[in-house]
Amino acid sequence: MFDGKTIFVTGGTGSFGNSFTRMVLAEHSPERVVVFSRDEKKQHDMRLALADERVQFCIGDIRDRAQVTSAMRGADYVFHAAALKQVPSCEFFPFEAVQTNIIGAHNVLEAAEEVGVQKLVVLSTDKAVYPVNAMGQTKALMEKLMLAKAQSFQSCCATFCGVRYGNVMCSRGSVIPLFIDQIKAGQPLTVTDPSMTRLLLPLIEAVRLVTFAMENGQQGDVLVQKATASTVEDLAQALLNLFGADNEVKIVGVRAGEKKHEVLLTPEEMLRAEEYENYYRVPCRAGRNYEDYFSRGDLKATFIKDGYTSENARRLSVADIEDLLLSLPEVQAELKTWPAATKLKRFAA
Repeated sequence: MFDGKTIFVTGGTGSFGNSFTRMVLAEHSPERVVVFSRDEKKQHDMRLALADERVQFCIGDIRDRAQVTSAMRGADYVFHAAALKQVPSCEFFPFEAVQTNIIGAHNVLEAAEEVGVQKLVVLSTDKAVYPVNAMGQTKALMEKLMLAKAQSFQSCCATFCGVRYGNVMCSRGSVIPLFIDQIKAGQPLTVTDPSMTRLLLPLIEAVRLVTFAMENGQQGDVLVQKATASTVEDLAQALLNLFGADNEVKIVGVRAGEKKHEVLLTPEEMLRAEEYENYYRVPCRAGRNYEDYFSRGDLKATFIKDGYTSENARRLSVADIEDLLLSLPEVQAELKTWPAATKLKRFAA
């Protein structure tokens, strides 16, 4: 579906944008991929690394609606990945999060409508579900903006949909690079709560989910990737095993703004979610029907206890986690620089 098309990616120099752009260029024949972001250094590095004339770089800020609209003209598909994602930054400067994650998202949606794109996918996070911090709260409202736009376009115009996934393995700010740095420095591995669980989603699977949403998502859909999970303690142990290290594991306690378990679907969403082999689809309520909120109910709906979380997702053993980590290019690169004699035998090669 990308052949001959113009693709517009906000936040295009981030972890997702880099991986997605490389995948599109390798597997498809787009006319253009427009990378829209604020960081000229990252754009310069990405331009040198890709060296592909089909990629165009545009310096801009999604907070400026006129700028977004101008840059988006001619686009067929839009992937909205730009956001403030660091929990502490959003906690300390919540209005900055509002301006980027809410107002910026609104600008992108309005621009997409104005220039007449075919489809737009917004990227959301588990932190938007039962949000306990400003980052999650602003991303939750971003989802609502997408849904409201979709409800007004049920039978015409562009298709607006979204994806929601947890922390991506080896992405910026994730715990795996931190643990690897601590192992290499001979420092204790800082674990917040050993029983805390996290979904383990490789970046390539997140990219595949977003492209799947672009190909198959219907108006107002929220698509959630199924993933395996582990405790933080088991993840730390798997990395120690991979590197043949014996660093101390230091329990530091739960940090501010942190959840014990990732939640990707609430029990209320599970009432209407459709389950498939690799993902869940949460359909949008059609139109602006006030009766659904004031007077009309569903006798078939019954509340369930659990949603879809890292606590009830399929739990990996330490050995399974080791195999998954070994499949990641980032971990492979780190292992190549580590003395082979210290690695476990099955990983030494």
